[in-house]
Amino acid sequence: MSAPSVRAEEIHPSLWRASQLARSRGRVIDTGYPALSAELPGGGWPVGALVDLLVQQAGVGELRLLRPALSAADKRPIAFVQPPHTPDGLGLSYIGLSLERVLRVKAQKTADALWSAEQILRAGSCGALIFWAQHAQASSLRRLHLAAQSSETLFIMVRPLAAAQDSSPALLRLALRPAPDGLTVDIVKRRGPTRTEPLSIPLQPTPVLLSRHARLSRRPLAEVAARGLQTELVV
Repeated sequence: MSAPSVRAEEIHPSLWRASQLARSRGRVIDTGYPALSAELPGGGWPVGALVDLLVQQAGVGELRLLRPALSAADKRPIAFVQPPHTPDGLGLSYIGLSLERVLRVKAQKTADALWSAEQILRAGSCGALIFWAQHAQASSLRRLHLAAQSSETLFIMVRPLAAAQDSSPALLRLALRPAPDGLTVDIVKRRGPTRTEPLSIPLQPTPVLLSRHARLSRRPLAEVAARGLQTELVV
C-alpha cells in the first residue's frame, strides 16, 4: 500500500512545488487586475516584503498600475521616496489619494534616501512606500527587505530595467514596458513556476501624477526620516 501523498506546504509554509504558485507568507493587497492577480502568490501584492518594479524609465505607468492597491490601502500615509518629479495634487486625488496622506522624501544623497526608507519601514508608519532608485547595492536591498518584513507596509522599489540581470531578495519582480493601452508586464521572479509569456494590463488614463511643475504645501509631515539628515520631507 502506497503512502499518502503530502503537500509541500504541509511540511513547511515556505515550501511549494515548482509547478504551482506558492502560498503567500502574509497579507496581500489585490492588484485590481484579475489577470495579474491570478499570476501572483496569494493573489496580490505581498505586504511586508520587497517588490521590484523594473522600468525602462520612471513614469511609464507604475503609479497607474498601483492605483487600485493604493486606493485600497489603509488610511496611513503613503510615502514617495525620491520620486522622479513632484507628485501632482490633482492627479493624486483622481486616483483616490489626498495630499494629506502623501509623504514625499527628497534626499541629497542615495545613502540618505536608503536610510530614510529603512526608517519608515521599521516605524511602520506608512501603508505603502514607493521608492524610485537608480542604484542600490545588494546589501542595501537586503536591509530594506528585512526592514519591510517587520512591517505591514506595501513596499515597492521602482528600479531600472537593466537591474533585472542582478540578484535581488525581492519576493516578486515585474518588468514593465509601455503599451498602447497600458503596460506589458513580464514576471521576472515569483515564488512559483516561470512564466514566459508577458501579461497585457490595460490601464485607465489619468491626469498627470508626477510633474516638474506640480506644487505641494511645504510643511513637515513626520520626523521619522528627517532627524540628522539633509532630507526634505514635504506633503
